[in-house]
Amino acid sequence: MSFPRSVAILGGRGMLGTDLARACHALHATVRCYDLPEFDIANRDHCVAALGDCDVVVNCAAYTNVDGAESESILARKVNAQAVGDLGMLARRTGKRILHISTDFVFDGTLDRPYVETDQPNPISEYGRSKLAGETLLQESGCSHAVVRLQWTYGHHGNNFVKKLIERAQKSGELKVVDDQVGSPTATVEVAKALCELLDQGIEGLYHFASRGYVSRFDMAKTIAERLSLDVVVKPCKTADFSSPAQRPLNSRFTCDKIEDVLKDPIEPWQAPLEQFLETV
Repeated sequence: MSFPRSVAILGGRGMLGTDLARACHALHATVRCYDLPEFDIANRDHCVAALGDCDVVVNCAAYTNVDGAESESILARKVNAQAVGDLGMLARRTGKRILHISTDFVFDGTLDRPYVETDQPNPISEYGRSKLAGETLLQESGCSHAVVRLQWTYGHHGNNFVKKLIERAQKSGELKVVDDQVGSPTATVEVAKALCELLDQGIEGLYHFASRGYVSRFDMAKTIAERLSLDVVVKPCKTADFSSPAQRPLNSRFTCDKIEDVLKDPIEPWQAPLEQFLETV
């Protein structure tokens, strides 16, 4: 295989889409980014047009408001499930490949070890259920595809835990951060590199990707505060201390052996990309 000559990125102006577009450009691909308001993944005509002039489609488009999905479940399902299935059927008919982005929220987070791709999903939120339904419908469409589940992503081009924490720290002298949610902070620039390798090799199947190692949200917040010398006290609390419409998985840890077997280089520990990111904020 070789890197696709042309790549369509749905959700191409979001956090991951922006970094992925830059990475694809660096590999001399023609990149077309599609996003709201002029592009709606739930609009079939929009998808037909996007698929018409590309070799491969990367779907980063999603309804991502975890709490909002509890009251807007129909919209979340329309975007995260139905539209993904329809995209898959269009791709099958036109012979296009799909690389689809999913999430750790397809799991309930109760497992006492990191999740592997063969573990049984059991989402505990409408967001998670809609994303799992999207995976299923894409597979059932029969198109050539790969699904990559991500977690705890951060980058320069969208809202995320790191940027929100810094904003909150600048407004308050004390922050309470949960210490019972554990995962891997994962920079979207690192995700983009991995996705480009999958595109280059024409890889299909289901994969987990996250930075190496694990940390709690609380310890992650302490690391950020220390690196940036923020004048804030970070205190631990429990997820149950917060009242929110949607439940979150406490264990978001991934085993990434499967994807690492096809990547050229080992996955970096979470600390190094985070430090590089913090140097630029």
